[in-house]
Formats: sequence, C-alpha cells, structure tokens
Amino acid sequence: MSDFTKLADAVLRGDFGGAGQITKELIDNGADPLAIISQGLIAGMDIVAPKFKAGEMYVPEVMMAARAMAVGMELVKPLINDVDIPSKGTVLIGTVAGDLHDIGKNLVGMIIESGGFKVIDLGVDVSVERFVEAAKQYNPQVIGMSALLTTTMIAMKDTIDALTEAGLRKNLKIIVGGAPLSVDFANQIGADGYASDAVTAKELCERLAV
Repeated sequence: MSDFTKLADAVLRGDFGGAGQITKELIDNGADPLAIISQGLIAGMDIVAPKFKAGEMYVPEVMMAARAMAVGMELVKPLINDVDIPSKGTVLIGTVAGDLHDIGKNLVGMIIESGGFKVIDLGVDVSVERFVEAAKQYNPQVIGMSALLTTTMIAMKDTIDALTEAGLRKNLKIIVGGAPLSVDFANQIGADGYASDAVTAKELCERLAV
C-alpha cells in the first residue's frame, strides 16, 4: 500500500491523527504537495461521498472524514500558493435569514470542497443583502442556500429575486436544499437546481459551474 493510499484510507476512516501523521511524513519525504492533496486527501473523500449517498456511511462518519482531510490540508497549504491548487470554481453557501440550522450546510460545504471547489461559507441566518454583497465580492459560479424551516423557505425566493435585480444572475447558478424543499419548489422560485443531499449538491455544482 503506497503512502498516498494509506493517507486516503486514513481520511476514509476519519482518523485525523493518522491523516496528520502520514501527511507530515509525505511532506518530510519530499512528496509533491499537490499530489498529497489529489492522490491522498481528496482521493479519500472521493470514496466517502458515494458511500454516504448509498447509505453505507452516516453524517458523523462523514464529518470525521472531512475533519481528517482538513487536518492534512492545513499541513500542506503553507507549501503551495492558492493559485496552484486546481479549482473547479467558487461556491458560496449559507443558511437563509431566520434559520439557524447548520449541520446539513456544513456537510454540504465539506463535500463540495472535497470535490475541488473553493467554498465560501456565510454561516446561518444570512440576510438577502449579505448574499447579494457576497456575490459581488467573491464572484462565485454557484450559490447554495439551505433552509430547514418552512417559514424561512420564502427567503430563498427573496434572495434569488434580489440577485436578479442586482444583475448578478447572468453567470451565476443557484442551488437550494433542506428537508422541507422539493424540486417543484426550486423550480417555482427560479433556482437552477435542488439537492436532496450533500453528494447531489456536489454533483450539481460540477454540472452547473462550467
């Protein structure tokens, strides 16, 4: 088993201590930092994602795997410039105004990031104005909005309308997710896609961010 495979396995198992140790050994042995990321850290999460979607892994296990990946990334990042890291684009995520739920959003962010995207997480209770400001500031390819309460779902439409009025929709795709949502609702409010889970959100971003 190569060291890269061992690192991917440590990520898969959520062994952040092992992931950190193997990453450090690879760095000390002169391994290419980008190879550590792509063949070790992200390769491990690439195994996690389909297992999660298939119901073979659960949210706590995925969170542990994502943490293991993050431990390795923190060790590797100082060795490379951000411009050197291959990126599929920028994704802006946040839970809409009036809603404080973040577990699902956090998981979505981790899975999307493992797919090679730069993720900007605005947090929870994000106002319409903040989404618009951030869209102007970061120029993302995709915005992902989350809502867990039926009472806050309307904030998604308000945000989409505001982004449209600000002239930001031309090259911007919007995806939505959360327990009370549906494909029909996403279509009604003018979103470009609906994700029922974190892996679907990543797949949507890969399809839309072109």
